[in-house]
Amino acid sequence: MTATIVTLPLGSGDWIAFGWFFVWWIGYISFAGWRAKRVPGLVIRLDHYRKRWMEQAAEREIRIGDVSIVANLSNGSTFFASTTLLILGGLLALLGTTEKVASIVSELPFNRASPERLWDIKILLLTGIFMFAFFKFTWSLRLYHFLSVLIGGAPPFDGDKADRDSFVRRGGATASLAAESFNNGLRAYYFALAAMTWFLNPWIWMVSTSWVVGILYHREFHSAALRALDD
Repeated sequence: MTATIVTLPLGSGDWIAFGWFFVWWIGYISFAGWRAKRVPGLVIRLDHYRKRWMEQAAEREIRIGDVSIVANLSNGSTFFASTTLLILGGLLALLGTTEKVASIVSELPFNRASPERLWDIKILLLTGIFMFAFFKFTWSLRLYHFLSVLIGGAPPFDGDKADRDSFVRRGGATASLAAESFNNGLRAYYFALAAMTWFLNPWIWMVSTSWVVGILYHREFHSAALRALDD
């Protein structure tokens, strides 16, 4: 019985770009959480407003409007989850036509010749990213459903203050978790766009990844939306 060693058709540039991609993605998530504790960004600002929303909901006798807001927020998660499923179906269909994909992409500028197995790896990478995004969007959707149940079971507006404070904490935390999961799903879309440039060249992929991180950082910590929330 002989062991078969499977080798991946990745060059040194591919391996470097592959590591660069995941280091930047995972590193940015950690950095954004660390920096948000020192310089509040969009996530922290909106968490503040979510808590105020729950405080106002606890003081309202009729909470139909609050349930409508939750339904509107969950629509975004539903849209992206269904869209991600369509993208996954298209990527899986591409696995059977890698030769055609390679012939089309080979005509683009900055492209280099690659073995067919490498094209499969590139498609599988995109498939993995969108699978991650799908799980994040569906979990966000479930959390918004949990939030609607919390609002439905909120204590009376003229009831015990301790019960209202407990509702505000639980409701605000659930809303923040739902928004965080949705945000991570959106980040996956950004990084998937960067990963698509691997079809052209690994070095372009590295530049695209850095560019995406720059966009995410600017929007979360230096955007006009953040300044508007600060005002």
